[in-house]
Amino acid sequence: MAKFKLDDTDHKILDMLIDNTRIPFTDIAKKLKISAGTVHVRVRKMEEANLIVGSSLTIDYKKLGYSFIAYVGIFLNKTSQTHFVLERISEIPFVTVAHVTTGKFNLFCKIRAKDTSQAKSIIYQIDDIDGVTRTETMISLEESINDKKRLMHSIFKEI
Repeated sequence: MAKFKLDDTDHKILDMLIDNTRIPFTDIAKKLKISAGTVHVRVRKMEEANLIVGSSLTIDYKKLGYSFIAYVGIFLNKTSQTHFVLERISEIPFVTVAHVTTGKFNLFCKIRAKDTSQAKSIIYQIDDIDGVTRTETMISLEESINDKKRLMHSIFKEI
């Protein structure tokens, strides 16, 4: 598939949308000194090319009492059990991210909990899934970097 061609205006539009996916196109247009119609057309083209897929909402889970984050590496008895185990993991709402990986673990998950007691319960649920031989957990002390823009700007420099 060919790369989608972006110009400087597209880069600036994406920059603003990353900061706030709900920013009105009229506000983007005013800041960039272009028409709202131009913003709409450019965003629509990026959506049609699947460069922009949906939009997201950022929730401050700490304010909801879920400040405990841990990463769980999962070892499987057999790699062929990956799909089955992922289906069981998807039933645990506190597992927010799951990756099939190479290397040490078969699967790698991010969990969010209220405290260590709840995290332990979540990890035990994962351990109890048929096919899981063991888990290895790392507790996140702090999320220090969560910046989508740095990667985007680096990609823009390449193209």
